[in-house]
Amino acid sequence: MSYRYATERTDHSALASGQVLRSAPGYPGFPVRLASELLQRAMVHVEGDRVRLWDPCCGSGYLVAVLGLLHRDRLTHVRATDVDGDAVAIAARNLELLTAEGLAERERELRRSARDFGRVAFVERAESARDLAAGLAAMGGDLPHESGVVDVFTATDPVDADLVITDVPYGEMTHWEGNVPDDPIRALLASMGRTLPRSAVVVVTARTRRVPLPEGVRALERVKVGNRSAVLVRARDLAAL
Repeated sequence: MSYRYATERTDHSALASGQVLRSAPGYPGFPVRLASELLQRAMVHVEGDRVRLWDPCCGSGYLVAVLGLLHRDRLTHVRATDVDGDAVAIAARNLELLTAEGLAERERELRRSARDFGRVAFVERAESARDLAAGLAAMGGDLPHESGVVDVFTATDPVDADLVITDVPYGEMTHWEGNVPDDPIRALLASMGRTLPRSAVVVVTARTRRVPLPEGVRALERVKVGNRSAVLVRARDLAAL
C-alpha cells in the first residue's frame, strides 16, 4: 500500500508543546509535520496497514503522543521508554492523552486554570483538548499504550514493535544519559537489531546534517528537513552490529 505524505500546511497548533500536551524544561518538542511525514514514509516499508510504535528515547513522550493523536487509525499500540525516570513520568501523562478520559481530564484541568488565573489562553487550550478528543474518537478511540524506564544501550528483552521512531539527543537541550558508549547511535541501532522483529523499521532522527550508519548497513530512505535529518533502516540489517 502506498501513502501520500501529509506535508500540506494543516493547522497543528493544538499539538504545540505545552498547549495540550505537557512539557517541561529540558524536554523539547518535535516538528509535527516532520513527525507525520516520517511515520508515513515508514509505513511504505512495514508489513500491514497498522503498526505497533515504539520510541526508545522518548523524553517527555511528545513525539509518540503527537503521532498517536495524528495517526490513531494507523497504530495499534504505542510504547515509550527512556533511561530518565523523570522523563518517563512526563511521558506517561502525555500518553494518557491518547484516551478519551485522559483528554477529558486535561480539558477540565485547563478550564480550572482558566477560571483560577483568568487567562483566555487556557480556555483556548481546553477547547483544543476537546477537539483532539473528537479527532481521536473519529479515528478509532483510545489507543493502548505503555511507558517505562529502560536503558536502550543494555536492553536485551524482545520488544513487540513494528516501527521505531526516535529523536536522539543532540547536545543542546538534550544529552545521552546512563552508561553512554563511544558511538551512541551505533549502540542504539545495535539494540534495535537485537530487540525488534527482523521485519521492523527503525527511524532515527537528529539535529545533524546526516545521521551516520555503520558500514554495511543500508538505508531504506534518508530525509533532510531544515536542521534535522533522518534515516530509515530495516531491523534485520542491524542484527549483526
